[in-house]
Amino acid sequence: MALTRDQIAMRVAQEFQDGNYVNLGIGIPTLAANYVPDGISVMLQSENGLLGMGRYPTEDELDADMINAGKETVTAITGASIFSSAESFAMIRGGHVDFTVLGAFEVDVNGNIASWMIPGKLIKGMGGAMDLVAGAKNIIVTMTHADKHGNSKLLQECTLPLTGVNCITRIITDLAVLEVKDGAFYLRERAPGVTVDEIKEKTAGKLVVEGDVPEMAFASL
Repeated sequence: MALTRDQIAMRVAQEFQDGNYVNLGIGIPTLAANYVPDGISVMLQSENGLLGMGRYPTEDELDADMINAGKETVTAITGASIFSSAESFAMIRGGHVDFTVLGAFEVDVNGNIASWMIPGKLIKGMGGAMDLVAGAKNIIVTMTHADKHGNSKLLQECTLPLTGVNCITRIITDLAVLEVKDGAFYLRERAPGVTVDEIKEKTAGKLVVEGDVPEMAFASL
């Protein structure tokens, strides 16, 4: 069955490596802060000027002034730094973020991403997405495989205005983990209970399936 938002975040957190500097976008990516694996140290960065972001606070830990880029209250880990958004973007544009995790409306087989606007609809703000796709060393996209009407978000060519071009290499959806290369989506993992045929059906862009595709593994589901 399809993963929940938290399960997608759990799978994202498996990509973290000790010592990484990671930017988490608004929405599903932010949840990954709750699932940093034990035994590793990761510095999570938020565009508004927080380096060392922790998990969401309990009621006792709540501090209304400690927020992420999506205006959600968060905690700070030991050793965290707080600075201006200008310095935060200097960190991003200077290539000092090891990887960023972003949401998206669409991704295509050439690694293009559309995430900042839908013509005719009000979007509160694109945040630092354009800077992140240009400055981060690696980019992971998290999203649902299809929209609420069942239309695929993994396309042969994006139809919405682009956030970045030829920059996406890895996608984690509620159905699968995919690698983007050579003008195609390569299926690497599938959600527990989800078949390859279901993923094929919901992928509009070229999909390559090589051999047996393993199910995602979680410590607890």
